[in-house]
Amino acid sequence: MEANGLGPQGFPELKNDTFLRAAWGEETDYTPVWCMRQAGRYLPEFREARAAQDFFSTCRSPETCCELTLQPLHRFPLDAAIIFSDILVVPQALGMEVTMVPGKGPSFPEPLREERDLERLQDPATVASELAYVFQAITLTRQRLAGRVPLIGFAGAPWTLMTYMIEGGSSSTMAQAKRWLYQRPKASHQLLRILTDALVPYLVGQVVAGAQALQLFESHAGHLGPQLFNKFALPYIREVAKRVKARLQEAGLAPVPMIIFAKDGHFALEELAQAGYEVVGLDWTVTPEKARERVGKSVTLQGNLDPCALYASEEEIGRLVQQMLDDFGPQRYIANLGHGLYPDMDPEHVGAFVDAVHKYSRVLRRK
Repeated sequence: MEANGLGPQGFPELKNDTFLRAAWGEETDYTPVWCMRQAGRYLPEFREARAAQDFFSTCRSPETCCELTLQPLHRFPLDAAIIFSDILVVPQALGMEVTMVPGKGPSFPEPLREERDLERLQDPATVASELAYVFQAITLTRQRLAGRVPLIGFAGAPWTLMTYMIEGGSSSTMAQAKRWLYQRPKASHQLLRILTDALVPYLVGQVVAGAQALQLFESHAGHLGPQLFNKFALPYIREVAKRVKARLQEAGLAPVPMIIFAKDGHFALEELAQAGYEVVGLDWTVTPEKARERVGKSVTLQGNLDPCALYASEEEIGRLVQQMLDDFGPQRYIANLGHGLYPDMDPEHVGAFVDAVHKYSRVLRRK
């Protein structure tokens, strides 16, 4: 590091690299912790900052994204920040209209219905330039973090993005998207390739902008059984990691750890552990010891407290965290929830979760 406290890209020198070391599988003095959706509606200051703006306008404002990303860091001693954005900025950049409907969630007024609808999509090579606002938010946030903790960038995995683009929003069955897999396998692969081609430069661009780790969200893995997952999700998950790493190397950039989080994808743990990611995120339906047995010692595990456990008393949260840390063991592990925080959660309980991880993981290392 240079004498002025700036790193090689001119960013402030990193003071707490515990999360990154755990991601790379190195020993740490305590277990690092962060929460999915840690920048979110459970914080009153978040609701205040967001009140005046439409959701996607917020995503397009680097200043607001930076402010929202840093809010939880002002309250809790988290070991990583994750940029405030949304996985659906990628379909938007491909030319699809997406709105966020209060009380309902994302909505695509004109979802993909027929094979010919793929012709409406923009060239995936243009996506990174369309998403320059995300890169600006990352650079600004990395500067303002002042090296306190690493900054995570992210994107949705191809299958998960495909479900929204075809369903037109959330769905409990994903029947329309799965209909494509069965009736239009060729067009499905075409769409998944377009999304992969869009995601690779987008993720590389996030690293160039200052992201120090990347998480890929396969939020809808659970709607696929092992066969469909192995055919339509896993190959693209693998390809994203492989191509991002190759691109970073070609550009002369240092590698960053990559995390794959496939919600309800417990049937594919072994495959995910060999998909080219340093970290495999687990949801709360997976037993830590069984997960470790299945994936071996070559990857770091991240997770996996049931988010609803934060409705429990602070004492109970402490007990649940203790059990979780005992089950995962002290090394090659990043503590997190098994999914994101919910809007009605008490910030004090989030703080109790973070503190319990820090406190008990230090005790565990002394045993």
